[in-house]
Amino acid sequence: MLRIFSPGENGATCVTDCDLNTLPAGAVWIDMLSPTPEEERFVEDALGVLVPTRDEMIEIEPSSRLYQENGALYVTATLVAGHDTDDLHGAAVSFVLTPAHLITVRYATPKVFDIVKANFERSDVLTADPAMTLVQLLDGIVDRLADVLEHTGGEMDHVSAAAFRRAAPGARKARLTTVALQSLLSRIGHIHDVVSKARDSALTLARLVGYLTFAIDREKSPREHLKSLQRDIAALTDHANYLGNNVTFLLDAVLGLINLEQTNVTKIFSVAALVFLPPTLVAGIYGMNFAILPELKWHFGYAWALGLMLFSAVTPYMIFRWRGWL
Repeated sequence: MLRIFSPGENGATCVTDCDLNTLPAGAVWIDMLSPTPEEERFVEDALGVLVPTRDEMIEIEPSSRLYQENGALYVTATLVAGHDTDDLHGAAVSFVLTPAHLITVRYATPKVFDIVKANFERSDVLTADPAMTLVQLLDGIVDRLADVLEHTGGEMDHVSAAAFRRAAPGARKARLTTVALQSLLSRIGHIHDVVSKARDSALTLARLVGYLTFAIDREKSPREHLKSLQRDIAALTDHANYLGNNVTFLLDAVLGLINLEQTNVTKIFSVAALVFLPPTLVAGIYGMNFAILPELKWHFGYAWALGLMLFSAVTPYMIFRWRGWL
């Protein structure tokens, strides 16, 4: 699908039903979402540039992501897509900057494109300068990445509070059930996935903006804005690294809690064995089939045996409690 934006006094005009014969007048930004071969040929013929293929977009070496060809700048970044859904993934997006047009090629729908589209249509921020349009788009991408990291940081705080919560003073300490611990592990895994993809996105954006800073004409105003974006991306990268360290700590902490719960279960069985072993010994002694037992004909023999069993069970338990072993 093609979305072609042209600047206007009251906001940008978006054309989505282009006849693939003539480019609309005044077009500045051409957004190509999962383009068909016919749409790719139309853009290539109309602008005289080659549209990056999907295989070329997923290359990771810088020479395949940042280069110039036939007077156009080709840059590719990885964006976080599907953060608001269950389909979280990294989406490669290519930007082709020519003297008169900006082309974006993508095979995913990061939310930032809808946000920028609404912003362009709502006000007159879209200008006839494609370089400034690219900078505005990158600005929206960086803002969206910051929102993702802020949301992830808040979710991490909730996970931390759930993992280390304590009951009120004087009350019994709240224990985490197995289901709760499994839920925490699942949430930590999701947070790690988001942070990892956000950090990857920030790194690719840092390379992209650094390349554009030197590749764009020095006389053009976007250079100062690009330098500001570089500082913002560097701060986001540091924040993503900080969140990554916190994720590692939370994972280790939850795994430690799981080990503690397993140890507590083992301790319960050990205590049960400790309590029931002496009474079992007493019952075994008085259950032997010998003809002569001193208490066999005793009127209080049954009560004596029960009392001895109770004493032999309680005494070791109290000793262990007194020594602090339980």
